[in-house]
Amino acid sequence: MSLHQNAIKKIHRFIVTCLPLFLLVGCEDPFSENTIRNKGFIYCGLGQPQTFNPQKTDGGLTADTLSRQIFDRLFKLDPLNFKPVPMLAESWTVSPDGKTYTFHLRNNVKFQKTAWFSPGRPFNASDVVFSFERLIKPANPFHHIENNHYPWFDSMDFANHLVSVVALSPDTVQFTLSRPDVSFISTLASSYAVIHSKEYADNLLISGNLKDIDHLPVGTGAFYLDEYKQNRFIRLKRHPEYWHKTAHMEQVVYDISHRGTGALSKLITHECDVLASPSTNQLPLIAKNPDFILSSQMGMNLAYLALNTQHPILSQLDIRQAISLAINRDALIQSVYYGTGRTASSILPPMSWAYDESSKAQYNPQLAINLMAKAGYRHGFSINLLVSSEARPYNPSPQKTAELIRSDLEDIGIQVTVIKKENLSVKDIQREMDQIDMVLTGWIADNGDPDNFLRPHLSCNAQIKGWNISNWCNADFDRILSEAIATEKREIRRELYLEAQAILRDRIPIIPLAHGVYYQAQNTSLKGIRLNAFGDKAFVDVSRSR
Repeated sequence: MSLHQNAIKKIHRFIVTCLPLFLLVGCEDPFSENTIRNKGFIYCGLGQPQTFNPQKTDGGLTADTLSRQIFDRLFKLDPLNFKPVPMLAESWTVSPDGKTYTFHLRNNVKFQKTAWFSPGRPFNASDVVFSFERLIKPANPFHHIENNHYPWFDSMDFANHLVSVVALSPDTVQFTLSRPDVSFISTLASSYAVIHSKEYADNLLISGNLKDIDHLPVGTGAFYLDEYKQNRFIRLKRHPEYWHKTAHMEQVVYDISHRGTGALSKLITHECDVLASPSTNQLPLIAKNPDFILSSQMGMNLAYLALNTQHPILSQLDIRQAISLAINRDALIQSVYYGTGRTASSILPPMSWAYDESSKAQYNPQLAINLMAKAGYRHGFSINLLVSSEARPYNPSPQKTAELIRSDLEDIGIQVTVIKKENLSVKDIQREMDQIDMVLTGWIADNGDPDNFLRPHLSCNAQIKGWNISNWCNADFDRILSEAIATEKREIRRELYLEAQAILRDRIPIIPLAHGVYYQAQNTSLKGIRLNAFGDKAFVDVSRSR
């Protein structure tokens, strides 16, 4: 064999050999029948992860589903009554003043062993302290990794709310708050409130690879990250020492590619086992196919229109009321949600225990025109509307919704320029607040507490760090929220939240539009994938029938 031929042979051998797993690029085809069908399943219809740490996101693939597989929290939410139940915390006590929470932790919980980390000890209180101190302490070496933004926690002003978190013993940890907060356990049950390994973080400090904590994750969940190929797939493998129960499936592969046909075609041709969030116009085709199960669940979510209340014209209550009256929500439900959603009249969804059942959404274009004239804008005015192109469960087609709103407002003399943006984050909006008049956006609840809807969007503190893109601040509203989380009596809390909703109806900083339904299509051979009102799902119970 010539030297040239020998070199070519060596190059070929190198190409077909797998690269080290540490690089998260596998050579085994993740979509082959032999690889997946007997060992796991393929999940399709999701976006790309920007990080594997949900603390750094405000939703999307990482928070909605990856977080539930890779990480555990101190608590989780009961899918039926939305109440928090113990997970890594087995029991807890609360001080008489409602500011100090002491948690007793579960023993013998093992962190995942991955290609980049082998744990030397089980989970303990130091891991809890590290996971939350990173969020609240700028001096923590991991606080500023990539950026110092923790969107979900920032929206609640968490860094000022949590005064300290201290390990009292290896299995006891204590949180001290700045104010009483009966919703705090629910906060700890969110998919964002994950527990990282301090031992892993310490190793990264020594190596200097601090960014790996967000991109090469280590948790205590039922599955660990095995491979990630950008724009192609994410492969999770079963954590064999999971504390609760070992997952039925050896692996889960997320197809995040745009290869070949669309996600629905992949489902029909059995390239995918599960299709997350099929579009509403695909539902009839899926429902007719005996190979698939189509599941649905009304979501704890809201699509809404945020009005910049600092805008010279939108600062006028008559104008905000006119805009609300001009929007035909029933038409939105039919044209955008294909009849599957529900019109919204309150920021809280109907399944919330604090929902105001007396609230009604009104559609009255003539009254809107009269209010425009009363405010001195008989001949109308021009404003802009910022909208994301990304479909979400609370709004399956944001751009179509924006066009319908534009048409409705044109009928009362308001000329709307729709500004489309592919991805829309709260930081993007805050940077451009002076140029933004209205924003079409929404929210998916992270827990069952009403405070989770009201505070991040409309409290005065949320103007600076949160999702208060209506730029609205009302002292009475904030006082009610503070009173509501300071008492454990639900009947008192409900009355307070009804007052808060009345203020929102009167002042109209945002215009509730619709509540969306979660849909999921899956092969009939799969069992154990359950939808819940928060849109997240765990795969530990998934199995395949033969």
